[in-house]
Amino acid sequence: MIEPRHLRVLRAVAATGSFSAAARELGCTQPAVSQQMKALEQSTGTPLLIRTGREMRLTQAGEALVRHAAGILAGLTAAEEEVAAIAGLRAGRVRLASFPSGSSTLVPTALAEMRKDYPGTRVSLVEAEPPRSVELLRAGDVEIAVAFRYPEVEPAVADAEELIAPAEGPWGKDDLVVRPLLSDRLVGVVPEGHRLAGAGAVGIGELAEEPWIAGCPRCRRHLVDVCEAAGFTPRIDFATDDYPAVIGLVAAGLGVAVLPELALESVRAKGAAMVAVEPAVRREVVALTLPDLARVPAVAAMLERLESAARGEPRP
Repeated sequence: MIEPRHLRVLRAVAATGSFSAAARELGCTQPAVSQQMKALEQSTGTPLLIRTGREMRLTQAGEALVRHAAGILAGLTAAEEEVAAIAGLRAGRVRLASFPSGSSTLVPTALAEMRKDYPGTRVSLVEAEPPRSVELLRAGDVEIAVAFRYPEVEPAVADAEELIAPAEGPWGKDDLVVRPLLSDRLVGVVPEGHRLAGAGAVGIGELAEEPWIAGCPRCRRHLVDVCEAAGFTPRIDFATDDYPAVIGLVAAGLGVAVLPELALESVRAKGAAMVAVEPAVRREVVALTLPDLARVPAVAAMLERLESAARGEPRP
C-alpha cells in the first residue's frame, strides 16, 4: 500500500534532486528520507530512482508516480477535511496563496471573518504571484489561490517564466473552480511636479516618451502589450515587484508607472500623483480552487468571505 507520507517524500526528492536537499525541505534527516524511499519502492515493487554518483533521476515508474502524487495528495486533503466537517469536529485548515496587493486588502478582512466565525479552523496565508500561486494550488500546498489576469491580453504565449501550460485557458488546464472577486483598474502614477500631474485623465500615448517603472513579469508583459497597442514601446528603466519601491522611484522623478487600485490602497503615495489612464486598463481578480476542495465546507466558507470582502460587505 502506498502511504501519503511516502508520496510527499518522493515529490520532494524529485523536486530537489537529492535526499539531502529533500530532507532540508521536509525538516527531517537524510536517513529518514532514504528509509521512506526504500519503503515506497518495496510497496510499489519496482525501483523509482536511479542513483549514479551524486546524481539522481526518476525511473519511468517514478515519473508516473510523481505525476499522480499531487492529485492524490489533494484528494486526500479534501477527503480528510470533508470527513472532519461531517463528523462535527469543527477542525481542519484553509491555506491561501495571494498576490501582495490582495494580501494587504481583500484577504485580511476575509481571514478575520473566517477566524471569528470558525475559530476551530486554522487559516494561513502565503504570498505568491500567478502563475506560482496556481502551481501551489495544483500541488496540494494550498486550498485557495487568489490570483489575477488581464482578460484583454490573455491567454498569451507563455515565456520561460510561465509554468502554466498555454492554450489550455488562462489558468492552465480547465479544471479549476473560478470565483470572480472584482475588476481592479490600473491607475497612472507620475511625479507630483509632472506636466500631467493635475490632469483628470490621460491617454496612455501621452506617456510614450517617458521612462517607465514596471512590476512583476506578468504585469510587465501586459504593460508592453497595452503600450504597443497605443503605438509605442515603453522604455522600461526599472522593474520591481515592490509597490512602495515603485512609488519611491516615481516620486524621485525616475519615471512613470501604472499600479492597480488595490495596491494603492495600502501604499503611501508621498511625492507621486495619481491620474486616470484612458482607455481604462483593468485586471480581473479571482479566487481559484479545485472542484473537490470547493465541496469542503471550510473552503466554501472562505470563498464566501473573500467574495464579501471584495464587495465591501461584511457578513452579518
